[in-house]
Amino acid sequence: MRLSRPGFSPVSARLMASGLSTPLARRGPRPLALHLMGSTIRAMAAMSQTPSPAAWPSWNAGWPRSKAGRAEAARIAHALSAGKASHDAFRAAIWRRLLDQDRALLAGIAAYRRHPHSRGLADPPVFWREGSARLLDYGRASDPPVLFIPSLVNRAHVLDLDEGASMLRWLAGQGFRPLLLDWGWPGAAERRFTLTDHIAGRLDRALAAIPGPLAMVGYCMGGLLALAAAVRRPEKIAALALLATPWDFHAAGAAQPRGLAACLPGFEPMLEAQGALGVDALQTLFATLDPFAIAEKFRAFGRLDQNSARARRFVVLEDWLNDGVPLAAPVARETLGGWYGRNEPGRGEWLVAGLPVRPEGFSGRCFIAVPRRDRIVPPASALPLAAMPGATLHMAASGHIGMVAGERAEAALWRPLRDWLLG
Repeated sequence: MRLSRPGFSPVSARLMASGLSTPLARRGPRPLALHLMGSTIRAMAAMSQTPSPAAWPSWNAGWPRSKAGRAEAARIAHALSAGKASHDAFRAAIWRRLLDQDRALLAGIAAYRRHPHSRGLADPPVFWREGSARLLDYGRASDPPVLFIPSLVNRAHVLDLDEGASMLRWLAGQGFRPLLLDWGWPGAAERRFTLTDHIAGRLDRALAAIPGPLAMVGYCMGGLLALAAAVRRPEKIAALALLATPWDFHAAGAAQPRGLAACLPGFEPMLEAQGALGVDALQTLFATLDPFAIAEKFRAFGRLDQNSARARRFVVLEDWLNDGVPLAAPVARETLGGWYGRNEPGRGEWLVAGLPVRPEGFSGRCFIAVPRRDRIVPPASALPLAAMPGATLHMAASGHIGMVAGERAEAALWRPLRDWLLG
């Protein structure tokens, strides 16, 4: 087969070489080339850092691996120490392992891209709309309203993921009226928005459209927006829940967040040209938080029964992850530079509409949910919010996304949040 014909890329060649000929319908994981390149870089680094069997321990400590991988490493090390393998055999063993991992990664990605399942839920009625944003109404007008604020960089439907995997529809069945603020795809106006425009402007007007005091729930980045709005409008917010919400961005160490902030100058040409930080750029930043996690999850997916509920949940979650939203240029500068680089929220220096956002400025009931296995928002970053007046801390046995949309989300978060809302 000639690889030079139009539409046939080296990436396509690697996926076809995995032996899977079913048409691949999805673009993800995004950016695909970065994830495929990672396996090649890993192999090159491994061989360059492993000149002899004696170097095995330092190489071994340099790359995170699964339990099976560590067992394989121990087996190889034992064989070497017993004098049962030559230097060339040792290098060959490493290459075999790396090639096996590469094949498993390609098979997992191809299985995801050809999987027939997709999200089938229809949107509920629109309660309010402004610009690209809309409020989706999941409940009955007679039930107590709960306003949900998601992040600006992901689609809002992570909270309404799929049949049997929708926190909002589940809460509606528990007697609440969930209202979801879907920020939408930023248009020309939204690409000029600052965080103040989102919070003191659009979110404030969405709150005004909902009658009476209400509970508000913010997820991840949306938690910071919700907190800032609650501090501004305490008379409107009867209770505030913050789910996996970062606050002290340097609490778990400043090197990684400052490293993300250091990428900002390199993004300036994109910000100037497009008025936003693109989805692939955002996905690349997220990938740096845990470089090997993406490859590991696709290898694990490739081993699943593709007809199982777990495989279907993986697919809709991955579809959501890869269907991100650009971040307006002013907001990208504020978050990367101000939040990650200078830790303005944690230092009490984050300003919205000219006033500092201080958690202690909200004295109502608070529910602070912190996932124990969160790799996106380290627990140390979220825990300072538990010092808010009237706060209830809930440590969830889950990860960042699993807490709201995973297979065990009902036990990890949905039921504890419902019980708190009823309190």
